[in-house]
Amino acid sequence: MSDSTALNTITVNGVTYDAAKYSADQAATAVKDNSALGKDAFLQLLVTQMQYQDPLNPQDNGEYLAQLAQFSALEQMTNVSDGLANVSTLVSNIDTSVLVGQLSHMIGQDLQWNESNSYTDEEGNVKVSSVKHEGKVAGVSLSDGSPTIIAEENGHTYQVKIADITRIGAGNAGSGESTENSDS
Repeated sequence: MSDSTALNTITVNGVTYDAAKYSADQAATAVKDNSALGKDAFLQLLVTQMQYQDPLNPQDNGEYLAQLAQFSALEQMTNVSDGLANVSTLVSNIDTSVLVGQLSHMIGQDLQWNESNSYTDEEGNVKVSSVKHEGKVAGVSLSDGSPTIIAEENGHTYQVKIADITRIGAGNAGSGESTENSDS
């Protein structure tokens, strides 16, 4: 004879759950997902309102038209918002592509940049240590969506942020120069 508890289970993606607990979890998830009133809920409410209206005292057609106009405006605003998000992403990608193209023309050129590190001294004062570097541009890289320069100095490779570059081209400042200043 078979186990009667097997009838009270449900298997989803290879995992077996108690049927009552699974149903309760799904209902709770559905409530969380429907907490915001979206365009689909608005349209569903409108259709339900039309379906259950009093046949002896129907709602004015002007009110339905006003509600449909509101729904149409909501739909259009949603589409405009989605379109603007897509345009923003596209512009950002174009800016990055143009910058990478411009930076790639720097390969082989001399480069000077500052590497800054902050630390706290024994007295609790914040100090900034800045080291000047000079090297050659070896390449361009994209890190977290931001272009950076790959530079080589005395056999070491550095990833240099665009904001840290102080000069492009030949210079006479020595590399490895260190300066300190206090930001307290």
